[in-house]
Amino acid sequence: MVDSSFALDTTDPQRAFDPTSTIMDRAVFDTLFTYEKNDLRHPIPLLVRSWTTTQFRTFIFHLRQDVHFADGTPLTSADVVFSLRRLVNLKGNPAHILPEVTVSARDRYTVVVKSSTAVPQLPAILTSASTGVVNAKLVQKHGGTDAADASTADKAEAWFNSAASAGAGSGPYELESYSPTSQVVLPANPNYWGTKKPAFRRIVIRNMTAATQFINIRRGSHEIAIDLSADQAQTLQGSPRLHVSLQPSPWVFYLFTHDDPTISSVTSNPQFQRAVRRALDYEAIRAIAGKGAIQAPGIIASMILGALPQQKSLKTDVGKAKADLSASGVGTQRVTLEYPSDVTINGVSFATLAQKVQSSLRAAGFKITLAGSPVTTFQPQYRAGRLAFGVWLYAFDYPDPADYLVFMPGNLIALHAGWRAGSDPAIERLAARALTVKAPEARRSLYQQIQLALNARGPFIPLVQPAQVVVATSDLIDAVFNGAYIIDLTQVAPR
Repeated sequence: MVDSSFALDTTDPQRAFDPTSTIMDRAVFDTLFTYEKNDLRHPIPLLVRSWTTTQFRTFIFHLRQDVHFADGTPLTSADVVFSLRRLVNLKGNPAHILPEVTVSARDRYTVVVKSSTAVPQLPAILTSASTGVVNAKLVQKHGGTDAADASTADKAEAWFNSAASAGAGSGPYELESYSPTSQVVLPANPNYWGTKKPAFRRIVIRNMTAATQFINIRRGSHEIAIDLSADQAQTLQGSPRLHVSLQPSPWVFYLFTHDDPTISSVTSNPQFQRAVRRALDYEAIRAIAGKGAIQAPGIIASMILGALPQQKSLKTDVGKAKADLSASGVGTQRVTLEYPSDVTINGVSFATLAQKVQSSLRAAGFKITLAGSPVTTFQPQYRAGRLAFGVWLYAFDYPDPADYLVFMPGNLIALHAGWRAGSDPAIERLAARALTVKAPEARRSLYQQIQLALNARGPFIPLVQPAQVVVATSDLIDAVFNGAYIIDLTQVAPR
């Protein structure tokens, strides 16, 4: 049993882009690459036998020739091409993760991917459950298409959400039943091609509140709970029946200061921004997230290549903050701090976080008013770039530092905070270089330089990475948190 608070809209891998579907689709649909446990810095081949690249613009993937779908159909390059094209042409939530590339089949077991720009992050993108390879002929038979008009012409989603789709994937499990509100049942694929056969006859993923998960995990067997708070987890520490894991989650909470003077002449003031960075009590903010949380040293999550080490985290200096605020000339003006009032992630309430930010800033002389609103109000306002000052969060769409370039001037998230192209040419040059460098060590160095510059003068201030709690009964092995898949059910086995 896997107990989770469901975020689930569909099982269709090319449409799905939420935590619960990721858990499920990873078990049902194989991807070209994957990860060994939680090592997200080194994608490893799964369906790929070998691969080469030319300047990270042309990729040639040679597929394994022993893979077949659950209905016995061999998996070939045609299935890979269909799946990736369908992902893009459906124009669903995950479509944006695949850059502008052309995908073609050179022969029955060779796939060629071409891009006009270097995409060293492509293997990491191809670990995503949304790039899961589907049985093209079977999907087409049930209304699926990879054509340019797939967003309106594709009719396969209802079929994917039914037991009739059991032959669609090549993973160790298949779908038996699906409810987006109660549970998903995944029986073992009896025809699984891999040498490591499915460890369980059946896996059930249940929609449970954290309170119910807490009860179930204490009395169950072969059970995993993934939505407990750090406080709940601590009460379970020491139990010989349970393995309790707390580690930083992929979520990075951050403070934003709108950089456009037409939105706010206060938050766009560089000295005001510097004063905020220095005034925040980062340790007190980290403490509200509980055991296992860390101060976010940069915008890139700690498990990703290019993350900053903890010693590079921003430091509190109230004296300098007061001086900066005075020098800004806007320190006497009242500023409203916006936040989603009805959201809690990994045990961290935005309301509590906003209160802690407010108290830190007030201690340095800021005049801060809190204004919470439902996330359905907050998020559209933030995305439209209308909020001057607030707290929000980010988790990667795929585990590679290139995914965080959305925070660079002129890119998607930067524009939410009014940070337009040309706002910081030095950072923009670093970001452009980051897309051309291929060696992992050189990429790590560049992305760290970008974050140090962002921490010094950008409109985003990283705050905290809360703890991700995974509690599993001791009769399981490899039931560990995975930043890409939450729980990789293909790895979990009875002890």
